[in-house]
Amino acid sequence: MVTQTRVHLQTLVLLIFVVHRSQPVCVDVPSDTDAVVGRSMKLTCISCMKRDEIKAKTTVDWYYMPVEEEENTPPEKTQIYQYKIDTHYDFDGPFKGRLAWNGSQDLQDVSIRIINVTLNDTGVYECHVFREFEFDFFNPSVSVEKEIRLKVKEKATGDATAIYSEIMMYVLLVFLTFWLLVEMVYCYRKISKSDEQTQDPATNYLAIPSEQKDHPAAPVTE
Repeated sequence: MVTQTRVHLQTLVLLIFVVHRSQPVCVDVPSDTDAVVGRSMKLTCISCMKRDEIKAKTTVDWYYMPVEEEENTPPEKTQIYQYKIDTHYDFDGPFKGRLAWNGSQDLQDVSIRIINVTLNDTGVYECHVFREFEFDFFNPSVSVEKEIRLKVKEKATGDATAIYSEIMMYVLLVFLTFWLLVEMVYCYRKISKSDEQTQDPATNYLAIPSEQKDHPAAPVTE
């Protein structure tokens, strides 16, 4: 629950994708690295493009490396997923049938999702993005690689920092609400007092003719 709250807050603060004037705006956001057995897990991989690079052929390759079991022994890297020209393919192995595309239509977000996470999914994931741009006179290309170190837990554990931040957020919200109510009451009383002071001179002024009507002047006799 805390992990989901942290993800939602991170998404709201950093704002992964914002559409403004029909132009995609991209913000590079790191992936979460904690997963829980039996749940789904998004491996976030974002490769932002400039406005003039929107038209490009994109190929995405995902690789997995298990945790090193022995020192000085490099882990074996295997390809587990590929996206190419609207074609998705998950390779044979322990991830077969458990990977789903979770990217965006403009292919700046090229993330994937692991369904039904297991303890054996702990390890290092690599996201390789290859783009071939389509310009008028030449077709340059660029390659980006990103690494995600995923740790799988049997049960979700509360993050003390996240819990403390959430508590402070609610305390601050209550304090601001109380302060706003105090300010509203203070302003209301100040306005009411100002109106009363404005009405007093007008009442005294209107009272003079009234008193004169109650006691008319005696008629003048010769």
